[in-house]
Amino acid sequence: MDRRLLQDLEKLLGPRGVLHKSEDLLLYEYDGSVETARPDCVVFPRSMADVVGIVRLANSHQTPIVGRGAGTGLSGGAIARHGGIIVSFSRMNRVLEIDAENQRARVQPGVVNADLSLAVAHTGLHFAPDPSSQKACTIGGNVSENSGGPHTLAYGVTTNHVVALDVVLPTGELLHLGSSALDPVGYDLPGVFVGSEGTFGLVTEITVKLTRLPEAVKTLLGIFNSIDDATESVAEITARGITPAACEMMDGWTIRAVEDYIHAGFPLDCAAILLIDVDGLREVVDAEAEEVADVCRVHRARDVRVARDAHERDLLWKGRKNAFGAAGRLASSYYTQDGVIPRTKLPATLRRIGEISRKYNLQIGNVFHAGDGNLHPIILFDERNQQQFRDTVRAADEIIEFCIQSGGSITGEHGVGMEKDRLMPLLFSEDDLALMQRVRSAFNPAGLLNPGKIFPNSKGCGEIYVRPQSSAGAVPA
Repeated sequence: MDRRLLQDLEKLLGPRGVLHKSEDLLLYEYDGSVETARPDCVVFPRSMADVVGIVRLANSHQTPIVGRGAGTGLSGGAIARHGGIIVSFSRMNRVLEIDAENQRARVQPGVVNADLSLAVAHTGLHFAPDPSSQKACTIGGNVSENSGGPHTLAYGVTTNHVVALDVVLPTGELLHLGSSALDPVGYDLPGVFVGSEGTFGLVTEITVKLTRLPEAVKTLLGIFNSIDDATESVAEITARGITPAACEMMDGWTIRAVEDYIHAGFPLDCAAILLIDVDGLREVVDAEAEEVADVCRVHRARDVRVARDAHERDLLWKGRKNAFGAAGRLASSYYTQDGVIPRTKLPATLRRIGEISRKYNLQIGNVFHAGDGNLHPIILFDERNQQQFRDTVRAADEIIEFCIQSGGSITGEHGVGMEKDRLMPLLFSEDDLALMQRVRSAFNPAGLLNPGKIFPNSKGCGEIYVRPQSSAGAVPA
């Protein structure tokens, strides 16, 4: 790295605000994906002024910049693919303002997702987006990837809860986008930035909507001896006009892995479970819970249980949200995919995943947001075996290709990053991609912000299926 640039960064941030030694950079060469790439340095701003200074220095030296939250992303979005500076927002982690009366909060990007809900719990409000990594992931990272979570079905993804952003462009200019108002005028520029994966600007402040906690919640556990019966239940629940707050599914293999780890109370001898939340007014919740249970029974659920209290409900959800960690106990690495399909295609898609599992002799567990058709197959592999890694990525590609053929998409919430850039032409035409690149260039003309992401490169996942033997394996997110 340019020694002068390093000195200027240390002058701006102090020696404790810059990492550049190899042993320190090792910690920042990966996120929750199977990708790796090492930055030239990592910096830790504490204020918007620090971010502006970092960006101006990087711009003057034509050095790439990559924003990073907690590093729990699953598509390589927070990795410095072409080296350069990683800007870690872990020290910009303050809740700046809570406006309970207007159901708004203003936060810095390093605020942990679940911590915001804790900070406003006394007001009867919460921050609705709840990625499974919400105890670690940051709101800045959620904004970058447009993160979702189990309760996306009823509450939407991050973009539905962000009303304003303060953003630093790669020139060092500061923009304020959006408004706290209920119906702001003009273009929805916050909506353009959310999900742009750090390729438009670095977010320094976020104003979010807060959602009132529901009067009542019921959590149902549907237990099935057939995967098809479980998936058909999901399709009929939504066909009846019921929108649960969450509708999650786990297959038998994943259930057994989770139960051995969490002891959540899942049965070990079933083919699948549905974990369903209904919430709202007490009378509505009671009626919808009974109708959901009825649908499950019509589709041959062997049992439908209702969580008896908050403790049992929390335990069931702890099991679901720790599914990736449970899988991580059973292999040195795993690869989590993120395809989307129409709900009616769930049975056929899960059968296809089973065929792919057998084709490559790989264990694939399924845990996913069944209500909105967002699949998360978990492929277990040994990172020391290069052929197995190649087969794992090929298996993942075949799953995504089937999702596209079924009328779906390549990602529901994890983003494109450097994992799926090579798959973008399967979903978009050359004209589509060219238009997207023109939008990126309007904000990031020199391409210094998070280069090598989203759009097709000559290399793809695992840099064409080959990983350095020294790289660390995928970590739970």
